[in-house]
Amino acid sequence: MRPLLISPSALALLSGILPLHAQQDESPRPNVLLIYADDLGYADLGCYGAKNVQTPNIDRLARQGVRFTNAYAAAATSTPSRYGMLTGQYAWRREGTDVAPGNAGMIIRPEQYTLADLFHEAGYATAAFGKWHLGLGDKTGTQDWNGLISPSLGDLGFDYSYIMAATADRVPCVFIEDGRVANYDPTAPIEVSYRKPFEGEPTGKSHPELLYNLRSSHGHDMSIVNGIGRIGYMKGGGGALWRDENIADSIVTHAITFIERHQSEHRDQPFFVYLATNDIHVPRFPHPRFRGQSRMGLRGDAIAQLDWTVGEVLRALDSLGLTEHTLVLFSSDNGGVIDDGYQDQAEELLQGHNPSGIYRGYKYSAFEGGTRIPAIVRWPGHVRGAQPSSALVSQVDWIASFAELLDVKLPEGAASDSRAQLASWLGHSSQGRPWILQQAADKTLSLRNERWKCIAPSTHGPMITWGPKIETGYLPTPQLYDMKRDPRERTNVADRHPDLIHYFQSLEARIRAGRE
Repeated sequence: MRPLLISPSALALLSGILPLHAQQDESPRPNVLLIYADDLGYADLGCYGAKNVQTPNIDRLARQGVRFTNAYAAAATSTPSRYGMLTGQYAWRREGTDVAPGNAGMIIRPEQYTLADLFHEAGYATAAFGKWHLGLGDKTGTQDWNGLISPSLGDLGFDYSYIMAATADRVPCVFIEDGRVANYDPTAPIEVSYRKPFEGEPTGKSHPELLYNLRSSHGHDMSIVNGIGRIGYMKGGGGALWRDENIADSIVTHAITFIERHQSEHRDQPFFVYLATNDIHVPRFPHPRFRGQSRMGLRGDAIAQLDWTVGEVLRALDSLGLTEHTLVLFSSDNGGVIDDGYQDQAEELLQGHNPSGIYRGYKYSAFEGGTRIPAIVRWPGHVRGAQPSSALVSQVDWIASFAELLDVKLPEGAASDSRAQLASWLGHSSQGRPWILQQAADKTLSLRNERWKCIAPSTHGPMITWGPKIETGYLPTPQLYDMKRDPRERTNVADRHPDLIHYFQSLEARIRAGRE
């Protein structure tokens, strides 16, 4: 009997990692729904061991897909994390990628290649909804909030966008639809400043009695919108101003409407939807129908609201018959944080819950709680369900991995730090990256492999200085932790392993030079 010979392409097809265009059954390209939570900690979900809050819809995703236990955001704060995810380039390589004010100029420049550009090039309809926090307009502080804001997301590969310029705690407190303020009120022209208040406009600092919805615990005492103090000063807005309790409804309604309309008018064209929720980020002010759904007050109820958002969009996919044809990727932009500026009793009501689980640190930190995040991938028929994966994976690799999936060649120089890890992200391989790079709030870098983690020296102090009670993870000397024996990063063993310190320092130097 002659031996059975299997070609390399057939082997790839059997393993499930051949690009879609090459599969013999000519399967259609999947729709892609990227749900990006904000300030959601590694252990804030039921499927990751959360206490005192239930997340049945996100848990359903985990049962039907791959749940990653060693997944990392590109940074421990929002703007650099989102920058790294959407461009495939570490944010520390670019000036001006720190946490952005609400009137920041566009941080991702139109000439840069983005994840949306990738899908657009592959023939997808592309749309973005919710939190942006990567700047709008050409230069900081020069936007015309009463007219067309350019450049905007349409210059970054998105066909449609309905977004918040920054975060809910920063002005302007309006949605931006395709570069213009949504529901613009011409009787209340908008002015925004991050330098000085507007004469005659009350602030949280001067009129705390007007903070009838949430009071500040630190900062957040500038303009007052909807009875909540913000960062930055704003005047006007009128009927365009959002009400915080309705933000989740507005974001998910616009996203579902886009999907439904697209399915009705362009059924044969796949879509890429970037759905960036706001819920867990301060100010936490969920809709009244979610109040009391957890045992942790507003922060827990905001997690319940996030779970509802996920459930709504999943139900929309079900009702449109799109579930089998849609790859859903759920994750968070950085680790969780408890008190981040408002008196919402988040610390007092934890009742045994820890957003970081067993790990040390939170958002901002060089410790694991800063960048280790939940990540779930569901794609029926292509991704096996109820599958935990311990593969080391990073969000910076999404752009190269989707390029591999869709067989799109990235332009030269684009996504320079992104590596194709499609087999890992689809759960077809337990072998992830050989190392992960983590960026803390002060741009201190950490490197970890399957066993070891090395935190580079920093001259900054051991605690965040502006309010939250968070360990930074900074020391003036290198730190080394054995993540197999000491996942809580309690014992610094750098002095015992000078060879490993040298290895990680050399690796960091090669990464900085673009040789890794």
